Amino acid sequence: MKKIFYIFLGIFTSQNAFANQPVDWQLGFQKAASESMREIVAFHDKLLLPIIIAISVFVLFLMLYACVRFRASANPNPSKRTHNVTVEVLWTLIPCLILIVMAVPSFKILYKQDTIPKADLTIKAIGYQWYWGYEYPDENIIFDSYMIEEKDLKANQPRLLAVDNEVVVPVDKVVKVLITANDVLHAWALPSFGVKRDAVPGRINETWFKAEKVGTYYGQCSELCGIKHAFMPITVRVVSDEEYEEWLSEAKVKFAKEEIENDKLKLASK
Repeated sequence: MKKIFYIFLGIFTSQNAFANQPVDWQLGFQKAASESMREIVAFHDKLLLPIIIAISVFVLFLMLYACVRFRASANPNPSKRTHNVTVEVLWTLIPCLILIVMAVPSFKILYKQDTIPKADLTIKAIGYQWYWGYEYPDENIIFDSYMIEEKDLKANQPRLLAVDNEVVVPVDKVVKVLITANDVLHAWALPSFGVKRDAVPGRINETWFKAEKVGTYYGQCSELCGIKHAFMPITVRVVSDEEYEEWLSEAKVKFAKEEIENDKLKLASK
């Protein structure tokens, strides 16, 4: 009974109650943290849902009407009609018009997502079996990001979502993400930003986001990639410009590329 109550509560409560990570009995989207995600949520809530509900109600009405109007007891001599031109034209044109109404705004959203503005920061995400590797090409930073085991979790770290090394980005900055894989297909997905791109071996896909709120945002690999598919989460921490500069200074020392360090050692030896 308690579970049923939570389901109805999730249906009728505002989306603003949702956190930036999945919550128990969540039925809607995660709270939007970017303009792209807000547009996706608006498209779903204001256009798709009304159309889905209207079609469902109409079809249910037709089924009930047909059951009552054309039942055997009310029609001892059933009709032999097999065609009705008007009905056939209508049930072809109306679905086409509905698809056009849905397609136009969805194409606008897709086009905007695929048109990457001038980036303030570039990150490369590499999928492995089964963890993520990240590079900041312009900052000579590289590190791996592994899920924290349940026994090692600290307070407020969500199970199956927290990682040892988070991606850190500044707020209100355009972040371009280059996505690839080292072995099999993966997918880099962050629901709060409306971002999801396949990571394909030998190919680089790209996407972008502009986080509008400081906080920690969680995602997961969304492509079935093997036995530990469920254990390669994505964590992005959005911070202020000042905090980002502090993290960057530390990261350049902690996560400096090995190749660069080796070159420095060779030059020093000469």
